[in-house]
Amino acid sequence: MRIVLLGAPGSGKGTQAALLRDRLKLVHISTGDLLRQARAAGTPLGLKAQAAMDKGELVSDDIVLDMLEERLSQPDVGVGIIFDGYPRNLAQAASLDALLARLKQPLQCAVLLEVAESTLLERLAERARKEGRVDDTPATIKHRLKVYQDQTEPVVGHYQASGLVRKVHGEGSVEEIYARVAGAICG
Repeated sequence: MRIVLLGAPGSGKGTQAALLRDRLKLVHISTGDLLRQARAAGTPLGLKAQAAMDKGELVSDDIVLDMLEERLSQPDVGVGIIFDGYPRNLAQAASLDALLARLKQPLQCAVLLEVAESTLLERLAERARKEGRVDDTPATIKHRLKVYQDQTEPVVGHYQASGLVRKVHGEGSVEEIYARVAGAICG
């Protein structure tokens, strides 16, 4: 099973990905985690990523895609994959599709966690308080939601055109949401 979790910041993608990983024994792939691991291990791709980050630049999509390809070549991904936080834009979605097609491992579904903006704002503010993230002000939270709307929401349309999107109501308890997500991917 190969799944992409989609949703705005604060929609619960990370929480649901962790539950799917633990309960269905799927491999949770977060590009942020891949970057941190490669950088810490000093791999050639990690060093390239570090060089970009040291300059204050975003890590290029090419480097991220190479890291994904490297990760997808490992034997444990045969059980299934959850992509969390990737792709973030249409170019990344097209690149991921091409990579998975080349590996003969196409996506099987894209789960969209639908959450009201007021709930997203509450969740993000709470997360900022709990994690002590002083940079997550109401203004930056609103900006992150705007970036999602402009850049990532079109990815939903991309996967809808392929018939892969399964919409899930992303409000309620973590367990209620998990039951809906599991039902969407397994049903």
